[in-house]
Amino acid sequence: MDQTEIFEAERPRLLRIAGQVLDDHSEAEDIVQQAWLRLDRTDSSIESLPAWLTTVTTRLCLDRLRARTPVPVDEIQPPEAAPDPADDVVLADTVGVALQYVLDRLSPAERVAFVLHDSFGFEFPTIASVLDITPAAARKLASRARAKVSQPAAEGPLAEWEVVDAFMAAARNGEFERLLQLLAPDASVTADDAAILAGTPQRIDGRQEVATFFNGSAKAALSVFVGERPAAAWFHRGEARVLFDFTVVDGLVSGITFRAEPEVLEQVARRDGGQPRN
Repeated sequence: MDQTEIFEAERPRLLRIAGQVLDDHSEAEDIVQQAWLRLDRTDSSIESLPAWLTTVTTRLCLDRLRARTPVPVDEIQPPEAAPDPADDVVLADTVGVALQYVLDRLSPAERVAFVLHDSFGFEFPTIASVLDITPAAARKLASRARAKVSQPAAEGPLAEWEVVDAFMAAARNGEFERLLQLLAPDASVTADDAAILAGTPQRIDGRQEVATFFNGSAKAALSVFVGERPAAAWFHRGEARVLFDFTVVDGLVSGITFRAEPEVLEQVARRDGGQPRN
């Protein structure tokens, strides 16, 4: 395939990324067109064109968000020019599909720091290289973002995938009180037969008990879609082995089902766009 054919094949995925980041289909189409123009003008050798396009699209989205958002007086400013977009292709792909759930609450820099660290476990030196700031500044951004996300939205309950991702971040970080806030009083954990055989508990009942089980755990779980629903899954050697299937009611987790049936795991897709590794 030539570059034009590869771009057209990637266009639907790029539109989905830009649409989720910007929450505006018209702006997403404009961003993807800009990515094409940048590709058409570049003379550089590109090792992975899909990854390069993802990076450029994501950086363009972040620029658009910065143009929308008034910069607060305490916003951390990068000391130098930003690196070439092609430098961190895998990280930017992760950012592109994960930003949506904190879009309305965080500055662009806070979003990147929070999502990379809390949702995907990147270290602060790596995040600092993406944002072109110091590791200490990256840590401060993530901490500030976490404090904002932990506050309930004034306009009503959190969105479903906001709840799922906040719950998994709290589990990984050992934030017991935050887990309790996100769980319904009668929350329970159940499992299908395949998951029980894989070693999951058969049943856990009660907010306190569920929070205790997840507190400080699930560090290897990744954000996924199962069909159209947000969820999380434990992966082994690049393959989903156990799905954490959430039931969210009125902004609270009322149930989590561990599922390992092959026909269910076939529907699991990583939200960071990652592919299985052998």
